[in-house]
Amino acid sequence: MHIHTTVRQGQNTTRESGRKVQKGNIGAAKAIADVIRTCLGPRAMMKMLLDPMGGIVMTNDGNAILREIQVQHPAAKSMIEISRTQDEEVGDGTTSVIILAGEMLSVAEQFLVQQMHPTVIISAYRLALEDMLVMLKEISIPVDPNDRAVMLNIIKSAINTKALSRWSDMACNIALDAVRTVEMEENGRREIDIKKYAKVEKVPGGIIEDSYVLRGIMVNKDVTHPRMRRVIKDPRIILLDCSLEYKKGESQTDIEISREEDFARILQMEEEYIQQMCEDIVRLKPDLVFTEKGVSDLAQHYLMKANITAIRRIRKTDNNRIARACGARIASRTDELREEDVGLGAGLFEVKKIGDEYFTFVTECKDPKACTILLRGASKEILAEVERNLQDAMQVCRNILLEPYLLPGGGAVEMAMSKRMMERSRALTGVEQWPYRAIAQSLEVIPRTLIQNCGASTIRVLTSLRAKHTQEGCTNWGVNGETGTLADMTELGICEPLTVKAQTYKTAVETAVLLLRIDDIVSGHKKKGDEQGGGGHGAE
Repeated sequence: MHIHTTVRQGQNTTRESGRKVQKGNIGAAKAIADVIRTCLGPRAMMKMLLDPMGGIVMTNDGNAILREIQVQHPAAKSMIEISRTQDEEVGDGTTSVIILAGEMLSVAEQFLVQQMHPTVIISAYRLALEDMLVMLKEISIPVDPNDRAVMLNIIKSAINTKALSRWSDMACNIALDAVRTVEMEENGRREIDIKKYAKVEKVPGGIIEDSYVLRGIMVNKDVTHPRMRRVIKDPRIILLDCSLEYKKGESQTDIEISREEDFARILQMEEEYIQQMCEDIVRLKPDLVFTEKGVSDLAQHYLMKANITAIRRIRKTDNNRIARACGARIASRTDELREEDVGLGAGLFEVKKIGDEYFTFVTECKDPKACTILLRGASKEILAEVERNLQDAMQVCRNILLEPYLLPGGGAVEMAMSKRMMERSRALTGVEQWPYRAIAQSLEVIPRTLIQNCGASTIRVLTSLRAKHTQEGCTNWGVNGETGTLADMTELGICEPLTVKAQTYKTAVETAVLLLRIDDIVSGHKKKGDEQGGGGHGAE
């Protein structure tokens, strides 16, 4: 079967070319797809992974699994890349994109066996992708992003395939509130930056139902001095990114002192410098000072006398979030502080002890543009998984706000597209119609996998679904992933954003095309002596 064409080049490079490479690539892509296959749909299984450090990851998020897997095969590596792309672009559909790409490659295998040239297959795939994107637009229905019930429904169908599904109502509300909070409109362009302004804080302990979205910010810090106030109503907040201590010289500086009183003078200068800084702050009568750097003991003393609470060494990202939440400006020097730099938007500042750590809350903000999601849960692993699921939910929510179009979920879109493309392929002439048809068939892998994962009979359900789609007005019928029966997706309320679907198809087809293009792999191997250092041959 395998015609081995390994050409030795130089001392230690191997070169494989022709059919063998394409077979190997397709095999690798299928292997990756098989790992992920059981993670699709509401009946998805979890995977438990040990990372090299010995930590445990439990997840069924396609991207998280593939991140932890070590592969040597170059084709498999590019499969892993696409799920990361999908995760960064739209945040959802990481599992389906891998399964689709794997399937598209495996249907291409038979054409290669029939000696069809890869470029012919590729051009057919490209054509198919263009038609798919047009059809998606036709099937999609617009949605009003301000209708809360509809939005919750959309997020729910994204969460239902995850471990969070037991608490889906709570999770949907959390995701929607968080995204709504960070949404900004500046001169016509909408910006929804989840990564920077919706921070997820994980605190082990308690139960998952205790999680909620803060109307404000939480930082894992305590006040610097024990006698400072721990609870302040309507605080005036100042944010600094300079340190409240005496500046040391940048390079090594030597001072020679001849008289004793000069030494006292130097110490006095340091103290006066700090006092000056504190007076600059006290002038604005704030209640709260956050700084990214340190606060010296002397500065603490001055601030405490003025009844100001100081919190030091917070992260830059947290500082930005507090600024967005309470409307303060971050000042980089104390002598430049002005009245408009003071944040008045927060309603309450308090320090609470959760578990065995102190947390600072700045909450009850008037119109916060940043928020913190507080997650509670039994163990670190659970919290990590919940956080990943929430990220997906918030991404889906963001996608709808940016492009409010919906498609039915549950494999309904795939079946509808498959049917339409079969009809289109009859109009094509020449060899290209066969790969085009193959793409149409490969779309059926999504409903098929859904049926497999909940243990129903694949052939029977898939055939009846195909029959259902030949009738008029049944484009919304798909597989109910819980039971494995056919259902109308609009009634079940299972829907997906258009952006996610379109991105999935684009990425999957592009990858299939990319891997079909390869007909030669030249790999430089280490000499036998170095074998122990690098892991020898790539895994086929």
